[in-house]
Amino acid sequence: MSGDTGSPVPGRQRSLGASLLDQVLAETLDPAYERAAADRRARAAATGGTGEIRSRRASSLLVAATLVVAGLLAAVAYREAAEGAQGREQVREALIEDIRTQSATTDDLAEQLDELIVEVTRTREAALDATAIGQNALTRLAAAQQGAGVVAVTGPGLRVTLGNAAADADSDPVGGSPEIALAGLVQDSDLQLVVNALWSAGAEAIGINGQRLGPTTAIRQAGGAILVDFRPVASPYQVSAIGDPDELANGFLSSPEATYVAGLERDYGLTFEFARSDELSLPAGRGAELRFARPLERSADAGSTPTPTNGG
Repeated sequence: MSGDTGSPVPGRQRSLGASLLDQVLAETLDPAYERAAADRRARAAATGGTGEIRSRRASSLLVAATLVVAGLLAAVAYREAAEGAQGREQVREALIEDIRTQSATTDDLAEQLDELIVEVTRTREAALDATAIGQNALTRLAAAQQGAGVVAVTGPGLRVTLGNAAADADSDPVGGSPEIALAGLVQDSDLQLVVNALWSAGAEAIGINGQRLGPTTAIRQAGGAILVDFRPVASPYQVSAIGDPDELANGFLSSPEATYVAGLERDYGLTFEFARSDELSLPAGRGAELRFARPLERSADAGSTPTPTNGG
């Protein structure tokens, strides 16, 4: 049996299924969508396309407004960041100015203290020099002051210089090793070793960068700075020791402390130098706090040495 089954047989009604299939194939778009598209085309024809233009303009305006808002937000954020940086810089400058002012005040007070010490010393010597007991007390006091380092001294000696290692031109500041960088810096313990070795070698007086060392002077690390008697000193550190130059040089260079510092110079590049000097000058150090005192008792023999009764 052959032939086209799609066409209806003459005199016979077309089947319902074939009619639906023909409708689905002919109408690919849903009737509702088709009506909506037709209405949209009709409105566009009636308004001459102004509705679409308005829609595009609205979209463009929305994009422009978004960009303007984003730009304003970026400008505000930048201004606040700039004002914050400026505020931090102003605070920093104010702190620096306060430090300078307080340092100047401290220097003025130190000068006044020195002047008062000179005046008190002059008055004391004038009062004690009138009697034999007073003269004996002045002799003992001068020896005690010399040992305490509260009087200025001048004489030959040895100067030892320690300095931080020079920066490596090929070093990487980002990927460099902090341990190696720290090893190239002079530490408070290094200065302590040098000072102790000089005392052992026979030094009579020692100073570091103009700061006189006494029996109670401390050499301490405070962050990245080294404090001598609570005053900061910076590299290079010049340790001046008064005494016999040859005796100091021989005793210091043969000490294990000098060998250790020389190893730091060899391994990490620290500066380590020493030189004899015919004349070194060291200022007076800070006097120890006077805790108690009592008058000298006159002995039976005025010429004899009185019993020590002073305390400090």
